[in-house]
Amino acid sequence: MGMTMTQKILADHAGLKEVKAGQLINAKLDIVHGNDVTSPVAINEFNRCKAENVFDKSRITLIMDHFTPNKDIKSAENCKQVREFAKKFNIDNYYDVGQMGIEHALLPEQGLVVPGDTVIGADSHTCTYGALGAFSTGVGSTDMAAGMISGMAWFKVPSALKIVLKGKLQENVSGKDVILHLIGKIGVDGALYRSLEFTGEGVHALSMDDRLCIANMAIECGAKNGIFPVDDVTLEYVNGRAKREYKVYEADADAEYDEVIEIDLSALRPTVAFPHLPENTKTIDEIKPNEVKIDQVVIGSCTNGRMEDMEAAAKILKGKKVNKDVRTIIIPATQQIYLQCIEKGIIKIFIEAGAVVSTPTCGPCLGGHMGILAKGERAVATTNRNFVGRMGHPESEVYLSSPAVAAASAVAGYIADPAKI
Repeated sequence: MGMTMTQKILADHAGLKEVKAGQLINAKLDIVHGNDVTSPVAINEFNRCKAENVFDKSRITLIMDHFTPNKDIKSAENCKQVREFAKKFNIDNYYDVGQMGIEHALLPEQGLVVPGDTVIGADSHTCTYGALGAFSTGVGSTDMAAGMISGMAWFKVPSALKIVLKGKLQENVSGKDVILHLIGKIGVDGALYRSLEFTGEGVHALSMDDRLCIANMAIECGAKNGIFPVDDVTLEYVNGRAKREYKVYEADADAEYDEVIEIDLSALRPTVAFPHLPENTKTIDEIKPNEVKIDQVVIGSCTNGRMEDMEAAAKILKGKKVNKDVRTIIIPATQQIYLQCIEKGIIKIFIEAGAVVSTPTCGPCLGGHMGILAKGERAVATTNRNFVGRMGHPESEVYLSSPAVAAASAVAGYIADPAKI
């Protein structure tokens, strides 16, 4: 029996001709990644092991993004610890205020992850890089420490779900709607420790920003990773960015999958995940006008803070005002995206509409800063999780949506169809 795309990458990095689902392997790592929240724990473990050096200073990435610019003394101390570690070991890819961005947008943008890589990161949304045809997955900080020391990690080889995409997305429908639809269909544990392998002619109609969004939320249905084939769209994005040579892998024609799920992209509608799980989805057509009044909108995060997301929001907000009762917070995911927004006049559109624009940060997504919810408040957010208390008070509510729906809702004051704003 043949191997899936993920299995081929893992076999190669383990120095094996083949691997099978459930097999335990020890694999070589191309990138070990951490942020300002998870890296300090990893550094403590690194020191406890009395390690004298890192395995490769060019293969470790440290991005200060969750609570930066520092929101309090604890976050400042965390960043100081990571900064000193990066200086001590001369880490090539350390990004702090002024250079940093939201980690899972910055690494692809800077060409630090390339097709065929095996990547671990002490952040659950490390699965984002599957959009580039890499195997990438989130791990704990202890595993990050071991990876920084040895350049290796052990994995149980995952089985896979084959997601066959057909057709083309309609106006105001994006990658966020694709992944919310899938999670709504299979549930938050529907792909538990399995690989989501996207394929089909519909893949070619998805932009790289769409794919990065979809792969980012693979973890929200329990997947070990999400991965896309490397095609012309991928190569156009990667070439000119890649810091290293890369290898393209393809699934075998006789690869084995636990299940095959087909999605007709042309039939999808804007989709919203209601509290308190990403699987609790409804299409915009199932939500009555004025049904869900809101207090806040957040457009940004490692899921939807990229350029196409900013453009989608600006298209809705241009010439309009956000509702006087809705605090609207927009966060470009990287400095480069922020600069592009300035150059294209998008920041002007946001500010004239009554929104506030933040420096790149994860901020409100995890209830960190830049938009915490009070008791009883509701937010529409382009983030990836809406668990109880995720964005603030445990009695607040988060509704997940695309940037188009979020922007339309900011204007309406309730969850709204972007086609009707």
